[in-house]
Amino acid sequence: MAEILVGACSWTDRALVASGWYPSGWRDAEGRLRHYAGRFPVVEVDSSYYALPSERNSLLWSERTPDGFVFDVKAFSLLTGHPTREGALPVDLRGRIGRGVPDAGVLDEVWARFASALEPLRRTDRLGTVLFQFPPWFAPEARSAAFLRECAARTAGWPLAVEFRHPGWWQEGLYGRTADLLTGLGMSAVAVDMVQTLRTSVPPVTPVTSSELAVVRFHGRNEAWGTGSKEDRFRHEYTGAELAEWAPRVARMAEDAKRVHVLFNNCCADAAVRAAEAMRQLLVREGLSVR
Repeated sequence: MAEILVGACSWTDRALVASGWYPSGWRDAEGRLRHYAGRFPVVEVDSSYYALPSERNSLLWSERTPDGFVFDVKAFSLLTGHPTREGALPVDLRGRIGRGVPDAGVLDEVWARFASALEPLRRTDRLGTVLFQFPPWFAPEARSAAFLRECAARTAGWPLAVEFRHPGWWQEGLYGRTADLLTGLGMSAVAVDMVQTLRTSVPPVTPVTSSELAVVRFHGRNEAWGTGSKEDRFRHEYTGAELAEWAPRVARMAEDAKRVHVLFNNCCADAAVRAAEAMRQLLVREGLSVR
């Protein structure tokens, strides 16, 4: 049976830092990571979506965490077709994005720098997966499939996970085709928990498309998803009953993959780390192999 790693989608979120979860004396950059890594075996790097990560930071993250700890790194926004601010690019690459579309040379350079930044994590076995989170307009069509194939070609040898924000990928009739596409590309499908009352709601399906890794991300169930501030979108306190809905789903995923990452993205105050702790206890009581 798979090893299940439970954690949160950030350890640096300002609301988490302000919540008091980090004890006094552990609130600098090194202290926060060491404290977090002493309690959870996996974390998602969210900052890499907003700006290219650096090789120096990856090296520091590796040095400050114990063997067996892993980072799931979110792909930079430009690499997943999201709008990217000019200021998010390295200074020498700015001024070369017209109407949000980079020229080929810029895109190649961004890919190269992103890969270089992750190398210390790969070298020290700290890279859990690279998360490609695609926008709601990334619809299930031929050009999207071609884009996925390009991503796979550029990242040969990397562990990859894909989260779709367009619900059509997992609707009845396309589910099998989507799963086959990701399986063929060696990409792990990301299952999501989110509010189910919106037109853009992604269903809580649990496809396992890689025998190496399956991933679940819990976004909370706030009706304000897709609107308002970050706090509006992600403010949610998971109940025991809501978490219990996922125990049999995670168990089934653990039957088909060597490892399962369960990550909480309801990053308001300490809600995510508390939900992660509660989920870990729940899965342990179910007799699963949990870290």
